[in-house]
Amino acid sequence: MIIKPMIQGVIARSAHPHGCKEAIRRQISYCRTANPISQGPKRALILGASSGFGLATRIALAFGGAQTETLGVSFERGPSEKGTGSAGWYNNIYFRQAAEQAGIKAVNLVGDAFSPAIRQQVIDTLRAQFDGQVDLIVYSLASGVRPDPATGEFWRSSIKPIGKPYQGTTLDLERQILTETILPPATEQEIHNTVKVMGGEDWASWIETLIQADVLAPGCKTMAYSYIGSSHTNPIYHHGTLGRAKAHLHQTADQLHQQLATVGGEAYVAVCKALITKASVFIPGLSPYLLALFQVMKAKGLHEGCIEQMQRLLSHRLYPDSGPVITDHQRLIRVDDWELSEDVQQEVSRLLTQMTAKNFRELGDMDGYLNDFLNLNGFGFDNIDYTRPISPEELVRLKP
Repeated sequence: MIIKPMIQGVIARSAHPHGCKEAIRRQISYCRTANPISQGPKRALILGASSGFGLATRIALAFGGAQTETLGVSFERGPSEKGTGSAGWYNNIYFRQAAEQAGIKAVNLVGDAFSPAIRQQVIDTLRAQFDGQVDLIVYSLASGVRPDPATGEFWRSSIKPIGKPYQGTTLDLERQILTETILPPATEQEIHNTVKVMGGEDWASWIETLIQADVLAPGCKTMAYSYIGSSHTNPIYHHGTLGRAKAHLHQTADQLHQQLATVGGEAYVAVCKALITKASVFIPGLSPYLLALFQVMKAKGLHEGCIEQMQRLLSHRLYPDSGPVITDHQRLIRVDDWELSEDVQQEVSRLLTQMTAKNFRELGDMDGYLNDFLNLNGFGFDNIDYTRPISPEELVRLKP
């Protein structure tokens, strides 16, 4: 069969295995030549390891100087009669293959990270294959729903403004046009549910589970990812339901930091740059900002993708050559510093004031935006022959 990109709205309905392998190869290649992580952890647990920041963190830890052994947890689907499987399924496979070829331990667990069964499987795997201890836990789960552990019913997040409606433009990737979007303000229940899904509660629950299982190494660190953004994204992000959830995440980091002090441990939130991920494309109104931001940062030689962000975060912030973790006055690790620099934001503002549905391709980095989205799903690589048929039997034989 020949696999072609299928986009519905902002959702990719297909993934190309060979392109996913190429994406992994390129990220590994970057990490091997970047400034190394010289003080990195021996063993890491990555919750949400199959794409975006979680995958990039895993690659950087293994190939960016530390040679960290990793246990990755993700919820992905393999090939079946319904399709070829998700990009994350193949990312897991090809990362593990590359790590094993380099002599670095890499174990994949595919399942629902919210379930007690997966938590027990993680603990059992740490005890059996990782000396019963972990030095770093990265929480990078991106989900729109989360089950209530008490009732089994689901909380569902809502990406909405708070207090007043939001009106702006957003990019329809399927038709490659800018469209108007209007969002009503969130209800109190929607705010509550979004915090339940995207806040820090599940992260704290994971850490408590690992503490009770006695698998945290002395000096263990844990880290989750966040975004704050600029005045351009504040109405839909920082001042909306997402921002409320992230504030809860930041508070959770402080609580966990105190809790982990008993084992000499630490907890942090890393604030990252706005990028194309499988989660960020769902945020209404963010795409015009990304189009302008990419255009400006590439022109200034400051643009970073997920892998560049994570390599810099790990080597220069979380595990610097000497001294403690580098944070701001709120104890946040900032790798959004280049995005929020005054000269970058001034240029972004200038472009956004001029951007319309007719000229957004000329003013913004539409080619880069689209290519990043395609790359997430294994498409858009110039050295992959996408006309070459792939055997379904070949895909079924691949195991995470």
